[in-house]
Amino acid sequence: MLKDYYGKVLKKTSDLKSNACVAPAQPIPAFIRQALKKVHPEVTARYYGCGLVVPECLEGCRILDLGSGSGRDVYMLSELVGEKGHITGIDMTEDQLDVARTYVDYHTKEFGFKKPNVSFVQGYIEALTEAGLEKSSFDIIISNCVVNLSPDKKRVLAESYSVLKDGGELYFSDVYSSGRLTEEIKNHKVLWGECIGGALWWKDLLQLAEEVGFSPPRLVTASVITVDNKELQDILGDFKFVSATYRLFKVAKGATKPCQVIYNGSITGVEDSFQFDTQFTFKVDEVVEVDGEVATILTHSRFREDFTFQPQGGPRESCGVKPKAGTVDPFQLVLQLGKQQPGSATGGCCSTQSACCK
Repeated sequence: MLKDYYGKVLKKTSDLKSNACVAPAQPIPAFIRQALKKVHPEVTARYYGCGLVVPECLEGCRILDLGSGSGRDVYMLSELVGEKGHITGIDMTEDQLDVARTYVDYHTKEFGFKKPNVSFVQGYIEALTEAGLEKSSFDIIISNCVVNLSPDKKRVLAESYSVLKDGGELYFSDVYSSGRLTEEIKNHKVLWGECIGGALWWKDLLQLAEEVGFSPPRLVTASVITVDNKELQDILGDFKFVSATYRLFKVAKGATKPCQVIYNGSITGVEDSFQFDTQFTFKVDEVVEVDGEVATILTHSRFREDFTFQPQGGPRESCGVKPKAGTVDPFQLVLQLGKQQPGSATGGCCSTQSACCK
């Protein structure tokens, strides 16, 4: 069903019946806009994703794109990771993979690389190792409006956890519902294909992540999804939907005590201020107190070289007010933002001064 919808029914982005897969995004940093402009027009036209999924600190990283489709994000990220990095795209749809593979040489030349730093694999996001992807081999996994298309989301998370390196991150944008959906909605072919019928109740994501072993999901951004079709609206009733970006890390629990951290401004694109999630925005050279969970993530992930760490109550006093508790409910975040139009988070790759994924 999904292969037909994404391979045959949808021919271009304008064929979509909701904005679930093309939700508005925040202003895109210039260096990411430039990379996107270099992506071949056919690849962009055949792409169906919600927002833009670009985590920070990418140079030299090995990245996996779940449900890579026509390859827009793969090719854009291939320039950001550089020749020492590598991007793998996995998708189940032959038609989409055909489009992506057609332009490997085109983008290699466009980015000025001596050899390709991308590869495309046919397979299912619930069976990454069966598709030949090695365990503990990726620094980052991204996904853009794809996890909701899987009937077994726990297995998707478990497989992602398996192929991530220790300290690795699952950074993904997806569609979430305000409650558990009815069977009628789940079994509706168009709603499923539009990324709505398979939407998780956001609270279930928190539970599934914990069961698999990930750190608690950290909400980055959220935006409202609209359905401009009366027949579909009638079926959906009072359910509401958002596109939200979460980041989940593969780190040991309780490994680090609360501490003070100082961001050194070494990540390209966010040199002055790095928004980690809704709770923590790190301004350069400012002391911020973080809990043990965030301390563990920062000290055991690719961000470790971008911060200075010191015990709580260290020699430097905290600047300003301690951050409030973070929001994990995407619907609450949308209400807080009011009339603003947030999208999926965008970030940047590391500067050459940072260790990142080297």
